[in-house]
Amino acid sequence: MAGCVFCGIVAGSVPAFRAVDSPDGVAFLDTRPVFRGHLLVVPRDHLEVLSELPASALPGYFGLVQRLAVAVESGLGAGGTFVAMNNRVSQSVPHLHTHIVPRTKGDGLRGFFWPRTKYASDDEARSYADRITAALAEA
Repeated sequence: MAGCVFCGIVAGSVPAFRAVDSPDGVAFLDTRPVFRGHLLVVPRDHLEVLSELPASALPGYFGLVQRLAVAVESGLGAGGTFVAMNNRVSQSVPHLHTHIVPRTKGDGLRGFFWPRTKYASDDEARSYADRITAALAEA
């Protein structure tokens, strides 16, 4: 869809730190992560909300989300993950996306008050994406 930044990332016309590019979806680092390694997973097609995702695509998309949640834990040494999706309300980009946020005990995340941070450099961001990609390949 013209003007959709996530469609641009899927198409390759908008740069992103990708962890996965597969038929089931594309995963890339959030540019304003709650914690470093925070991924966004999007379907390849432009869909705005979960109800628009065809039933036939559910196993592939959510299988990818599941595998990435495991890869974030193992690749980043996280104690767990927070996996979430907004539908319309609070969607900063109107394209279906699932957040996978690495968690550690005592990390300070409470409820839905999400502090945002930035990567120190593109190299640091790339290292997080690469670690997740490597962990996914090992799984």
